[in-house]
Amino acid sequence: MPANRRKPISRDSVAVIGLGRFGGAVAESLVRLGHEVLAIDERADVVQRWGDVLTHVVQADSTDNAVLQQLGIGDFRRVVVAIGTDIEASVLTVLAVEEAGVPEIWAKAITAKHGRILHRVGAHHVVYPEAAMGERVAHLVTGKMIDFMEFDDGFAIVKTRAPGEAIGKTLAEAALRTRYGVTVVGVKRPDQDFTYARPETAIHQGDLLIVSGPTLKVESFAAIT
Repeated sequence: MPANRRKPISRDSVAVIGLGRFGGAVAESLVRLGHEVLAIDERADVVQRWGDVLTHVVQADSTDNAVLQQLGIGDFRRVVVAIGTDIEASVLTVLAVEEAGVPEIWAKAITAKHGRILHRVGAHHVVYPEAAMGERVAHLVTGKMIDFMEFDDGFAIVKTRAPGEAIGKTLAEAALRTRYGVTVVGVKRPDQDFTYARPETAIHQGDLLIVSGPTLKVESFAAIT
């Protein structure tokens, strides 16, 4: 671990603790989006592997408050704790980050109980990447949906094929919101740009619809396509 890494932290900088598959993907995506990332992992081989990809990679024990203080974790507005399988290390790290005064802590959980503990010790956002991906794949594998994203409050957005009953009609004429309780946000026609939905937007054979609404209603709508 470097003896001193105290330098000004920009508002867009993010610390990612744990460089497994999830943490590594988050860190790499943040760098690609233009954010400075401080990545921390206790495994020397992992740190070495990511050293050429990320700007700042440090080998350190993230459960140690003194170590995190030395790394300046308290200066970050956002920290992602991506430790999964070692639940004790995950919980202790979130606790240490919370005690450092970080205002926004994201943490990975592998079970509902793990997630509840993370919330109680200071995580502001808990994510379940394996469960979320499993549910997404389950929706996609049926062939009814082309893409699926669900939010915490039972609201979802999907990309699905236009139902036969809407072909040749405008959205106003098809009355999909009245009949199915969903909102068509946009239409993607083959070889054409995405179009935001309007009442006069016509639905053609082969069109893809971006649809939002309560998850159960969106699922029911996709089933008719």
